[in-house]
Amino acid sequence: MIRVRYFASLREALGTTEEALPAAQAGTVAEIRARLRERGGAWSAALDDSRRVLAAVNQQMAQPDTPVAEGDELAFFPPVTGG
Repeated sequence: MIRVRYFASLREALGTTEEALPAAQAGTVAEIRARLRERGGAWSAALDDSRRVLAAVNQQMAQPDTPVAEGDELAFFPPVTGG
C-alpha cells in the first residue's frame, strides 16, 4: 500500500486527511496525482495541473517525476507563506 496524506486547504477541499492506495497504483508523483484527479469533482479541482501543489515522498520534497513505491508515504500540500 501507498499512504497518501493531504494537508491544509487540500485536506479541507477533499474532506479527508489520508488514504491508502493499492501498490498497483504506484508510479511517479505526477501519475498518482493524475489518477486522483480522474475521480472528478473536488479531486479534479484541488489537484488540477493549473494549481500549485507540492509533494513529498517519505517526508522529502518530491518532483513530479519522483517514483512512489510500495510502503511509501506521499503527501500533497499547498505552498505556504509566512509573515
